[in-house]
Amino acid sequence: MNIQDTSGTEPQAPVVAAIRYLLRPLVRLLLSHGISFPAFCDLVKSTYVKVSEAEFRLDAKPQTDSRISLLTGIHRREVNRLRNEAVEKIDLPQRASMSALLLTIWSGHPEYLDKQGMPISLPRLASKGEAQSFESLVQSVSKDFRARVVLDEWLRQGIVTLDGDDRVHLSADAFVQPQDMAEKIYYFGQNIHDHIAATVHNLAGNSPPFLERCVFYDKLSADSARELADYSRTVAMRSMHAVNKRAAELQQRDEQKPDAVHRANFGVYHYSATEATDEI
Repeated sequence: MNIQDTSGTEPQAPVVAAIRYLLRPLVRLLLSHGISFPAFCDLVKSTYVKVSEAEFRLDAKPQTDSRISLLTGIHRREVNRLRNEAVEKIDLPQRASMSALLLTIWSGHPEYLDKQGMPISLPRLASKGEAQSFESLVQSVSKDFRARVVLDEWLRQGIVTLDGDDRVHLSADAFVQPQDMAEKIYYFGQNIHDHIAATVHNLAGNSPPFLERCVFYDKLSADSARELADYSRTVAMRSMHAVNKRAAELQQRDEQKPDAVHRANFGVYHYSATEATDEI
């Protein structure tokens, strides 16, 4: 068993080796989407300039093209061009953003939870006369989408089920993998960014360190790997629901506070492969 901790500092050679290893799945993604090496180089070059400009300034001194060139090894004329280059931002589609908010409310706000802290089932229509309904939940978030449209999409994705009494039940595995490619790309960028950012923060010795742990085992059979994947999913969903509930409570508490400008991201993952899969 190896419960890994990424606090502490490492010399340059191991850092380079680690980056080479983590680049492997990223390059796999780039190739599968037709993004060539020259295109990736241009992207990395631009990012080098943007990060050095924003995060590696000298106190009380303006950041110059010459200093950025010295830091990055990129020619000064290229630095000047890239500093003024617009950066495209990927936003979560409105429909997906609304779905995420609906899930947060239904699985986190006290009025939608039973005594065990689990999401209650909801009558599909507000006309049933109960305090909460799926229709009123959707209308409380946005009047731009009809509740029936949201319900049909959620039924398709397996987020909810509809019983014979016309009640909507939230799936125990409600935090599902998005089906829409735009959503997948958005969460890929956000979640991998935050995971790496937490690790870089810890490697730099910053305090307090972010939570960043994993449980690693090898020498497992295929059956054991599948069993562990199922068990990990069950345990992870319990954690996700618990953290979501607490985050929703804190967000409501902080609603009127002037310093409520922070974001937090808690995630879990599971991966398994044969031992030779990611060798370089």
